[in-house]
Amino acid sequence: MYLTNQDMIELTAWRRKLHSMPEVSREEVATAAEVQAFLAPTNPDQVISGLGGTGVAAVYDSGKPGPTVLFRSELDALPIEEISDLPHRSKIAGKSHMCGHDGHTAILASLGRQFGRERPKSGRVVLMFQPAEEDGSGAAAVLADERFSKVKPDYSFSLHNFPGLPLGHVWLKEGVVNCASRGLKIKLSGRTAHASMPETGISPAPAVAQLMTALTSLSRGTVAGEDLVLATVTHAVIGEPAFGIAPGYAEVWVTLRTITDDEMATLTNTAETLVRKVAGDGELEFQLEYHDIFDHSENSPEATRILRAALEAEGISHEPGLALRASEDFGRFAAVSKSAMFFLGAGENLAALHNPNYDFPDDLIPIGTRIFMRAARDLLG
Repeated sequence: MYLTNQDMIELTAWRRKLHSMPEVSREEVATAAEVQAFLAPTNPDQVISGLGGTGVAAVYDSGKPGPTVLFRSELDALPIEEISDLPHRSKIAGKSHMCGHDGHTAILASLGRQFGRERPKSGRVVLMFQPAEEDGSGAAAVLADERFSKVKPDYSFSLHNFPGLPLGHVWLKEGVVNCASRGLKIKLSGRTAHASMPETGISPAPAVAQLMTALTSLSRGTVAGEDLVLATVTHAVIGEPAFGIAPGYAEVWVTLRTITDDEMATLTNTAETLVRKVAGDGELEFQLEYHDIFDHSENSPEATRILRAALEAEGISHEPGLALRASEDFGRFAAVSKSAMFFLGAGENLAALHNPNYDFPDDLIPIGTRIFMRAARDLLG
């Protein structure tokens, strides 16, 4: 159940290799190939590649009856320029592993090494290297792939590193652990005019100004109170970059965020009603588009109990913690299995996730592995 020093040397080097070759959502071809090559010596009983796009599922089967236990990591990186002088810094301009998915992938690869040496006593383990978590499309695509039925789990587990928590300390709770969110793109169309005669056109500028304030004012509540509603304007553009043209077109992008999917339905209805009124008052046509759609993630009581028992057996400090404002598409696995995710402290002084100077702490690889291995052995022997 434990990694050797040589394992750690090789896993650390491999994690850093992944860090240097980031690929963003739905482009993870080379990363998926690296996973398959690294796991090849462990002789998985089945490998399904191209799952949900570029996903890889590696199966370690006992050949005996028992549950199927799935562990998930993410393959994708972010469209962020890395600011670092690390030897393993990103070699790809404008792309980097600023969320730690390279580290999560190394943890799953370490499970593959151990199950390659000794299969579970019953049932089977599925290591699911999932694509496209960052844009919310990956888990849905994996579940929609007809080949997923071959590895459909009874239990699903995942983790995410969490800067700000002490290194190796865990947050684990039942119920909602990640908020629902989605991006709303608002397109407003009027009519351009000469800048000297703006009254001859229909400008969306007043509507943009009103929407930026009104949408933001929908925010209320807190995660701790489990009543969070958050609307964050992330981008806006008006007209052409010219001084002689009064604008006739604009876009406002806003991220909507709530604790649950039901509350998201209420928030989207409120936002759409607001856009409809503001556009109508301004004699503007409008279009609405939704992007990066995440359902809320919720830990089942039984799956949470299994992880809690693993933490206690391994002597790893933990507490319930809070749900995170950030979204996570792992919640979709709850539709097909008993699932739970925990948050693994990455250190109190580490750069925050998505910061351009973040780097996954390699010391988390054996800790995450121990937790997952204990859960797997408790369920499967």
